[in-house]
Formats: sequence, structure tokens, C-alpha cells
Amino acid sequence: MTTYSDTAVTEAETRPEPEIYAEPLIHPRTLSHGTLEMIDLKKSKRFYKEFLGLDVVQHRPFALNIRMGGYWVIVCLEVGEKVRALGVRNHWGLDVASREEVDQARERALENKEKYGIRKIARIRDEDRAYAFYFQDLDYNWWEIEHVEDDKYNKRFERGDQY
Repeated sequence: MTTYSDTAVTEAETRPEPEIYAEPLIHPRTLSHGTLEMIDLKKSKRFYKEFLGLDVVQHRPFALNIRMGGYWVIVCLEVGEKVRALGVRNHWGLDVASREEVDQARERALENKEKYGIRKIARIRDEDRAYAFYFQDLDYNWWEIEHVEDDKYNKRFERGDQY
């Protein structure tokens, strides 16, 4: 009988050799923005301010900038019914301070689904050191409300490539 210990290989044995890359050809100062589409600017602006609690500024008749502290923004473009629905893997994440805040956010999403045009609300998941749920807004964009116990993203960069 073959057991797990007979066939197991160590992580070091399966990890590929580090790749060597050329010097970058572009030297950006910062990662500044991304974009998303909106059906109705006025309704979306209300959702971003009142429900998500984001900083919002309308800089064009058809466009908003949204952010949560810092320099990086999402440019939101009103395209009407031409908006393209995205899958849940293409989502925007917002971190909150505790698991209780995730629970509260989901309750508020359920309570205010009609008011803000929220289309779908997923169950809470507890995995990968994160406690979170996803929901789809009125413009078919997906959002994740998440609580992580540690500084997950910075730690990933500190560790470097793992695979």
C-alpha cells in the first residue's frame, strides 16, 4: 500500500527555479488608477458615497473618481446600457477592521438591496486568512468586503515569489 509519506515531495522540490527578468523598460512613478463602467452616474455616485463610504468627485459630465484614502483612484465612466458585466473574479476589494464589520456590511447590503440596486449578494466565506463576501452593484461590478488578520498584501511582496 502506498502512503502519503511515500509519494510526498517537499515544496522545495516542486518549486521552479527563480526566473530572471530584464530591467524594466518603463519606470512608473506610481500605480494611479483603474476604470469601471456605470449605467447611471447619479445612481452610482449615491451608491459609492452612501453605501460604500468612498470619497467621490465628479470631474467630467460623464465621469467620477472614487477612492478610499491615498492617491490611487478608480475612474468611473457612464456608458449607459453599453455597460459590460464582469465576473466575480474581476472585483474591487474594500478591507474593514473586523469580522463583525463584514457581518454588518452584508446585513446592510441585504437591507438596502433595492435602495441601491444591488443585484447579487454572496454568502460570507472564511478562507485564505480572510473573512469576506462579494456583491454585485447596479452597474454589474463586483465588490468584496473583507477583513484580514494581518497585512496580507504587503506580506506577500515581502516574501516574494512563492511559485
